[in-house]
Amino acid sequence: MNSTQVSYFMLAAYVDAGVFKYLYFTLIMSLYILIVCINLLLIVVICVNRSLHEPMYLFLCSLFVNELYGSSGLFPFLLVQILSDIHTVSAPFCFLQIFCVFSYVTVEFLNLAVMSYDRYLAICYPLQYNTHMTARKVAMLVGATWFFPFLTIFALISLTLPLQLCGNIINRVYCGNYAVVKLACSDTSLLNVYGLIYAFIAVIMPLVLIVCTYIKIFRLCFSGSKQTRQKAVSTCTPHLASLLNFSFGCCFQLLQSRFDVSSFPNVLAILLSLYFLTCQPLFTPVLYGLKMSKIHNICKRLLCG
Repeated sequence: MNSTQVSYFMLAAYVDAGVFKYLYFTLIMSLYILIVCINLLLIVVICVNRSLHEPMYLFLCSLFVNELYGSSGLFPFLLVQILSDIHTVSAPFCFLQIFCVFSYVTVEFLNLAVMSYDRYLAICYPLQYNTHMTARKVAMLVGATWFFPFLTIFALISLTLPLQLCGNIINRVYCGNYAVVKLACSDTSLLNVYGLIYAFIAVIMPLVLIVCTYIKIFRLCFSGSKQTRQKAVSTCTPHLASLLNFSFGCCFQLLQSRFDVSSFPNVLAILLSLYFLTCQPLFTPVLYGLKMSKIHNICKRLLCG
């Protein structure tokens, strides 16, 4: 049975919530509305205020756009599934969701890596910062942050589509590429090799870049003045917190995909599998909105005015 002949997939992780499904629907709808409002507010604030047209805030704007993109690839789908009695998804929409989720994860890691590089230049080379981080370079970095993930995920799905599948039951609440690959009866060695290369380029390399930049930033902080340390702490704390929060969610998602987590309570497994797609889009804008004084003051004036 070729994957193109599979017209739908069944999502087996859903449980019958009975009358509570309306409560779950309301909670998730409220969370989604909150995520959309907060991210849109910060995007508008950065775009409208010329004082925020600096590389750091433009990279932040790209990050907030990605939070909207990732949450929109999941929340509407979850809302439909919660109210539905039959938890199925068409094959084309399943692969579309895989594309959205995977590209969201890759853009997030690359965006965080670019932001760490920007903070490294601003803290370690403040006098040469404007020379190194030109408008053209910012545009190229933002463009690469979005173009590269779309290209790599398109190639990943192109390798998954021709696989011969022996079933259509996915033990998840949303579609995942590895969940589809586990249904394959045909050889997946090429896909496995590409998956390793993709993980190295999209996840390992950005993390290595972030670690290297922060080692250099911390070295300068310990040997520099009190003012330098304060500047580093104020600008790097939100970034590190966002990175750790997202990495935690992705690590559990990876463990759940690759290993048996049947010993976990079903509700806990579902919540942790959704963590990086639900908490990160809310956590990041709230954190930056509170910690970045420029954004915080402008939002305060806008909301109170």
